[in-house]
Amino acid sequence: MNRLTGRFFFLSFFIVQTALADVRLPNVFGSHMVLQRRKPVPVWGWADAGEKVTVTLASQTKTTKAGKDGKWRISLDPMEAGGPYQLLVKGKKNTVTFDDVLAGEVWICSGQSNMEWPLAAAANAKTEIPIANFPNIRQLLVKKDLSLTPKENIEGNWSVCTPATAPQFTAVGYFFAKQLQKELNVPIGLINTSWGGTHSETWTSREAMNQHDELKLVAGKLPATDEEVIRSGAARTQALLKTQQGGLPTPVEEQTWASAALNDSDWKSMNMPGDWEWGGLPTLDGVVWFRQEITVPEGSKLQKVTLHMDSVDDNDSTFVNGQLVGSTKGRGARVYTLPEGLLKPGRNVVAVRVTDTGGSGGLMGDPQKLNLSGDGLLIPLAGKWKYRVANVFASSYKPGPNTYATQLFNAMLNPLIPYAVQGAIWYQGESNAGRAYQYRKTFPLMIQDWRQHWGYDFPFLFVQLASFNAANGDSRHGSNWAELREAQTLTLQLPNTGMAVTSDIGERSDIHPKNKLDVGNRLAAEAMRVAYAKAGDASRGPMFEKMTVDGNRAIVTFRSVGSGLVAKDKYGYLKGFEVAGADQKFYYAKAEIQGNTVVVHADSVTAPMAVRYGWADDNGDINLYNQENFPAVPFRTDTWKGITEAAKFGDQS
Repeated sequence: MNRLTGRFFFLSFFIVQTALADVRLPNVFGSHMVLQRRKPVPVWGWADAGEKVTVTLASQTKTTKAGKDGKWRISLDPMEAGGPYQLLVKGKKNTVTFDDVLAGEVWICSGQSNMEWPLAAAANAKTEIPIANFPNIRQLLVKKDLSLTPKENIEGNWSVCTPATAPQFTAVGYFFAKQLQKELNVPIGLINTSWGGTHSETWTSREAMNQHDELKLVAGKLPATDEEVIRSGAARTQALLKTQQGGLPTPVEEQTWASAALNDSDWKSMNMPGDWEWGGLPTLDGVVWFRQEITVPEGSKLQKVTLHMDSVDDNDSTFVNGQLVGSTKGRGARVYTLPEGLLKPGRNVVAVRVTDTGGSGGLMGDPQKLNLSGDGLLIPLAGKWKYRVANVFASSYKPGPNTYATQLFNAMLNPLIPYAVQGAIWYQGESNAGRAYQYRKTFPLMIQDWRQHWGYDFPFLFVQLASFNAANGDSRHGSNWAELREAQTLTLQLPNTGMAVTSDIGERSDIHPKNKLDVGNRLAAEAMRVAYAKAGDASRGPMFEKMTVDGNRAIVTFRSVGSGLVAKDKYGYLKGFEVAGADQKFYYAKAEIQGNTVVVHADSVTAPMAVRYGWADDNGDINLYNQENFPAVPFRTDTWKGITEAAKFGDQS
């Protein structure tokens, strides 16, 4: 080692040692944070082994020493709402200072896209954001991250709610906090840790999964480290390419894939529209070609023909009979006008080169909006397409949030523990609807898991899925969406839980309903009931209690009726009720309110055996409320049909 190298080594070592000597705290702490009132306040971090650490907040000063592992923790005494304060954490060589600290109510906001949905995209954003000047409402936005092992820190900062920062607040959380502050008149802190499209299993710890018979098998297959994930991802991609004749193409060879004359008999098939990660290309980010042969009837008018695609994830170049007809970057609808004379009677070939930069990939959206159309011509293109991989990006070797269970718990929740909180609000379930029956166990398991890690049974409030036409599901065809709602309702058996019903404020064709105001307000009403014991039973809608039969009439009794049942209809008609006899065939029923009951009957059913209400993916026509304006919870009195018996969990290998 020469003298220069030696000096550099010494200086680097000195810098590292000095950095390690600094007392540090995780990023859940920061200026502008809200600390939970009326509970002990844990404060923790890192320092040198044995280093003395002093924490001062308001009139409190406490001291501890870092352990052999360099970790330290202090519990401050409970305090009432107030502030602003300064939190000082002093070590041997440095002092960490956090300013503008408030004490109030802290709530975790978590789930998938409907919780992640920002205020900027909510229905009333234009009128709400300019007036969003609420200095006592704060948000910690947790940056998205993945890990197969528990992490100790997150990336994120606390921000004060102003018209400049409010657009990035979770919309549901913002309206929830706004209403809570109105009710309680104390500061409200939101910890926004959410990720769109995620399953509940990825928000559940490995320890909890090992307590569940099916999830235990999934947990046993989890890679031990993130490095192992990268290796397995590379191996998975290589295995995929081995099944593809000829491997990846050369640029010259790829140029021939648009041609109608190409022999694609050795290409594999996949249904489109859809996400190719579920169609045979898990974790793949890259370029994939899709081809479909179509037959144009003789005598068709072939002027002004357009090719429609509802959406592509992410970019496309689209060819008809080898000729480029359009190219678009970014998601969204495509409408390409074909040059006159390009489409001919008989055999034609549509080829789409899709580039996916991350996450889902493929031709997406409504199957009915994937077609060729013209004057008197309509050729559906939804169905089987031939496909072949043209390129694989490096990101394919990295997992997505659902590739393995427990990743988001480790990276986006574990580092928050044991930060003192009042409770959690949760909006998720869309991604678990295909395994709704399992959700009866996995969702309560996740709630109990969080509570166990925090060490107390904090209130857990959740949003029941809104109306959405997921797959035309109903009593006749089965409805995963309805079953998922049922699983959510059953979760209310856990103590200190509450549910906001939103079946009446969904959007038939949009899984992300823009009305987040009512969602937040209904969660706040449940918070007042569950967490603050100030709302009695008037924060929830009517819930099915029992059914009796009187001749050809079914009499359904409800609880949580508040000041009484009411039909939201100018003529007083109830909608959404169905009734069935022993043949298990459901018929739309006439229903009328009588006291705390609803009497249901149908001419086709002489001896009722079961009643359903709002039992469909899109149940937006239901209109039973209590006089406090809370909608009735969808229900069924039977268990005849529609139970999706434990479908296998998603790919966790």
